Amino acid sequence: MIGVAGLFSGLSSNIYFPALDDVAKDLGVGIQEVNLTITSYLVIQGLSPLFWGSLSDILGRRPIYIYSFLVYITANIALSFSPNFIILLLFRGLQAAGSASTVSIGNGVIQDITAPSERGGFISFYQAIRNFSIAAGPVLGGVLANFLGFRSIFVFLLILSGITILSIIAFLPETLRSIAGDGSLRLTGIHQPLIRRFRKEPNYLEDRDPSYRRPQVTLEMFVEPLSLLKRKEILMNLLFGGVIYAIWSMVTSSTTTLFKQAFGLNEVMLGLAFIPNGVGTIIGSTVIGKLLNTSYAQVEEAYRIEHDIPSKEKLSKYSIPIDFPIEKARLKHIPWITAVFITSTMAYGFSVGSTSLTNLPGWIAVPLTFQFLIAATSNAVFAISQTLVSDLCPGKGASSTAINNLVRCSMGAVGVAVLDKMITAIGAAPTFAGLGFITIAVYPLSVVQWYWAMSWRARSADSG
Repeated sequence: MIGVAGLFSGLSSNIYFPALDDVAKDLGVGIQEVNLTITSYLVIQGLSPLFWGSLSDILGRRPIYIYSFLVYITANIALSFSPNFIILLLFRGLQAAGSASTVSIGNGVIQDITAPSERGGFISFYQAIRNFSIAAGPVLGGVLANFLGFRSIFVFLLILSGITILSIIAFLPETLRSIAGDGSLRLTGIHQPLIRRFRKEPNYLEDRDPSYRRPQVTLEMFVEPLSLLKRKEILMNLLFGGVIYAIWSMVTSSTTTLFKQAFGLNEVMLGLAFIPNGVGTIIGSTVIGKLLNTSYAQVEEAYRIEHDIPSKEKLSKYSIPIDFPIEKARLKHIPWITAVFITSTMAYGFSVGSTSLTNLPGWIAVPLTFQFLIAATSNAVFAISQTLVSDLCPGKGASSTAINNLVRCSMGAVGVAVLDKMITAIGAAPTFAGLGFITIAVYPLSVVQWYWAMSWRARSADSG
C-alpha cells in the first residue's frame, strides 16, 4: 500500500512530460515558461517533505498520509480547470507539496518495520514500485493529452488519488514505533484503520504506557532535518546522489523537446519514448536491492568474525553499532555503476545531438538504450544513497528521506532550469558530455566516505 501511495510523486511529474508542447500551445506560452512548472514542482518537492516528514516522525505516518493526500486532491481539482499559466504554475507547486511527502513517509514506514539487514531490499523494492510510474506515467500522459487534452491528466490523478486515500483510511495501520511499538500496542483514533473497528482485536494487543507523552510539535523540529547536513558522511552521500539525480532529471525533462525535434514524434509516441527510462528505473532499483542485501550479509559476517560475535547472537535490529563498516556494505557497487552512468550520459548527448545520426533509420533505439542505462544506474545510486542515510539516522526515517529529497530536488531544479539554455548555447552533445565530467568530479566524495566515514562517526560518538 505504501508503494502505491509513493507512486504519486513520480507519477505526477512524469505523466506531465509528453504534454509540455500541448500545454504551451493551449495556454499561449513558450516551452521555457512551461519548463518553469517542472522547476517549481522540483523545488516544492524538495521542500515539502521537511514539513510533512518531520510531522510524521512525531504525529505518526498514517495521519500525515491522509493530510498530504487531501492537499494533493485539492491541487488536482484546481489543475483540472487551469484556465491560465499562473494557475497551472501555482497549483503544480501545491500538487508537489501533497505528493512528495508520500515518498519520505513510506521510507519512514520501512524503517519502522525492518532491520538493517533487510532494509536495502525493502527500500529498493519500494523504489521499484514507485518507479513503475516513471514507465507508465508518460504513456498515460501522452494518450490522455493527445486525445483529451492536458487537463485530463489531472482528472485522472484526482480519481486515482481519491481511491488511494480511501484505501489508506480503511486499511493502513500506524507503524511509528513511539505510537505502535512493534505492532503490539493498541491503536486508537486516527491511527487505527477503519477496518479494525469492525473486527475483533487480537489477544496480544496491549495499551500504551499511560506515562507516555507525545513530543510537542515545535518550530525546531521542522529545522532539525537540516542538522543532518552537519554530518560530513551524510552531506557527501547526499551531494553525490544529488548530482546524479540532477543529471537524470535533465535527461528526462529534455526528452520531449529533443525527441520531437530529432524524430518528429507526436504526444502518444513521445509517451512511448519514456518507457525505456521507466523500465530502467525499475530494473536498477530491483537489482541493486538484492546486491545491497548480499553485500550487507558479507560485511556482517566479517564483522562477527572480527569481534568474535556468535552467529546466533543478533546485532541490533533497528540500528547499527558505531564501529560497523556500513559504508563497505552500501557503497561496494558504486564504482562500476558510476562508470556506466558517466559513459551512457556522454554517449546519449552525441546520439541525439547529431542530425546525421538521428536521420538514420531506426536510430531512435540508440538514445533510448542510453536512457535505459542512465535510468537504471541513477536509480541504483538513489537506492544506495537512501538506504545508507536511513542506516545512519535510526528513528528518523521520514526526516532523513526529507533531507535527501531536499538536496536532490534542489539540485534537480537548478539543472532543469538551466538545461534548455545550455543546449541552445552549445548543443546537446557538449551539454551531456559536460554533465559526464561533472559526475567524474564528484565521484571522489564516495571514495572519501568509503575510507573515512566510520572514523568520523566514532569521533562524533566519543565527543558526545
